[in-house]
Amino acid sequence: MNNLGTFVALTESGRLFGLDYQLLLDAAITAVNVFILFILLSYILYNPVRNMLKKRQDKITSDRETAESNKKEALALKKEYEEKLRLADKEAESILSEARKTAMHNEQKIVEEAKQEAARIIERANTEAELEKQRVADEVKQQIIAVAAVMASKLVAKAIDDSENNALIEETLNEMGENTWLS
Repeated sequence: MNNLGTFVALTESGRLFGLDYQLLLDAAITAVNVFILFILLSYILYNPVRNMLKKRQDKITSDRETAESNKKEALALKKEYEEKLRLADKEAESILSEARKTAMHNEQKIVEEAKQEAARIIERANTEAELEKQRVADEVKQQIIAVAAVMASKLVAKAIDDSENNALIEETLNEMGENTWLS
């Protein structure tokens, strides 16, 4: 009833609640409890969440820096690759140019050797033709000598006159053939 009396006393004085020591003490204890609860919850919940967010932020920053670094490295590698391609193109062009020069030199050398070989073949053919001509001339001389010997033996054997002798020479020449004298 004591509470009821206090309530009645409060309503009579026109106040809804009275600021007495008990209320102030309860309010102070509640404030201390809220503060302790805040610190306790901060320690238990806030710091781990904050640490997790900090780690996530650090990871994102690290990933972004790594991406920037990789981008710069990729650009540098691209530049280096393009430079190597340009140098490779120049080198290929110089190799092709050198190969063309070598081919032209070899072509000229081969043509010169072919001309020299052709000249040697012609000279050899001329020499062989001259030797063949000489051999044929020697054979003709031998045949003429043989014909002359045969004619002489026939002349001696027959003792004929000049008209018969001329006929005999004509006959012998006809036997030898025209090709022998035309060579």
